[in-house]
Amino acid sequence: MPEFSLRPQTFERITALMHASIGLSFAPSKMSLVSSRLGPRIQRLGLGSFEAYAELIEGHGPEGDGGEFQMAVDLLTTNETYFFREPAHYDLLERELTAQRPQRLAVWSAASSFGDEAYSTAMLLADMAQQGRIGKDWQVLGTDISDRVLTSAAQGIYPEERLRNVSPERLKRYCLRGEDEAQGLVQIQPRLREQVRFGQLNLCAPIDALGPFDVVFLRNVLIYFDPPTKRAVVDRVLTQLRPGGLFFIGTAEGRVPCETPLTVLAPGAFRKTAS
Repeated sequence: MPEFSLRPQTFERITALMHASIGLSFAPSKMSLVSSRLGPRIQRLGLGSFEAYAELIEGHGPEGDGGEFQMAVDLLTTNETYFFREPAHYDLLERELTAQRPQRLAVWSAASSFGDEAYSTAMLLADMAQQGRIGKDWQVLGTDISDRVLTSAAQGIYPEERLRNVSPERLKRYCLRGEDEAQGLVQIQPRLREQVRFGQLNLCAPIDALGPFDVVFLRNVLIYFDPPTKRAVVDRVLTQLRPGGLFFIGTAEGRVPCETPLTVLAPGAFRKTAS
């Protein structure tokens, strides 16, 4: 860690920039988190203070081109992710789709991070299509604010530990195990990767017509927004979900703050009410 410290006024400067640019909100209690996430990066850049880093990500530093701002976003928003996180949601999705037997299906992973959620969903849908429980015309879209995680997601390479909740049968069907220098890594099979596409999207900006989607995941991202931003993001995302479609947030994220009418199905799981 660097020897210098993050002062309250600099913390406010950095977090105000994050909020104004992409809606991220950090309470004063998160100052130590911001310091620990950004401190090593500042040291690697050879900068002498958090103030110098604030200057850089605002675009006024000698290397300020927006790239470092994106790096700061990555560092401040990276959280643990793994395949089939919150499995009860996938069980509910499977039951709902089995009952509906849709012939076409579009799913949106709206905060896809490294792609674990998008590929987990793709594995489930591929199995169901093979079994004839849904049609073969299905696709998954994953979006995120971070270029870095999207590039990684498109490659579909993961440590084996991240797939600890994937059954041996699915691992065999949809994954390639690394050998030699790549031992301990797995890559998603090309035929499954072809069903999943990724793109950059800022949830705090107007969303062009992406949908309509039948299922939307917006899990474990609302924790980064303050209440007004949460409400605006959820309502904005829900414009892309068809009436009757399924909507998922993290089970620990509490009540959905939105104006769009929703029916509760289970913790973190909802159906968009037909207007």
